[in-house]
Amino acid sequence: MSAPAALMATAEGGIIGDGRTGAYLALAAGALGLALAWLATSRAGHRISTGNPRTGGKAAMATGAIGTVLAVLHAATADGGPGTGNGLVGAVVAVPLGLGAVLLGRRALTRSTARTTPPAG
Repeated sequence: MSAPAALMATAEGGIIGDGRTGAYLALAAGALGLALAWLATSRAGHRISTGNPRTGGKAAMATGAIGTVLAVLHAATADGGPGTGNGLVGAVVAVPLGLGAVLLGRRALTRSTARTTPPAG
């Protein structure tokens, strides 16, 4: 099975369960991406030794992008509307979570680059 076909089957919930499974996966990926981005941008990440902020920012961006793609695929292939039990509302909520993870991850990358570049002079 190719990667796009696997993503479509996962978004439809055909591989692992009912129609809400794709939305749950997208929500989990978006929430994980936001948590990684928050740790990469905050001072709390330095206290618990999460590693390089650049690595955390890249991981948050990748996880958020995956969550956003899964959410869009699930929303595009969902049968029925909100309240029908197919996970459409979860997919709609997962899109801003994933995009927020991408934006905060980008912010962490920008902040870490600004700290590591030597001053011009």
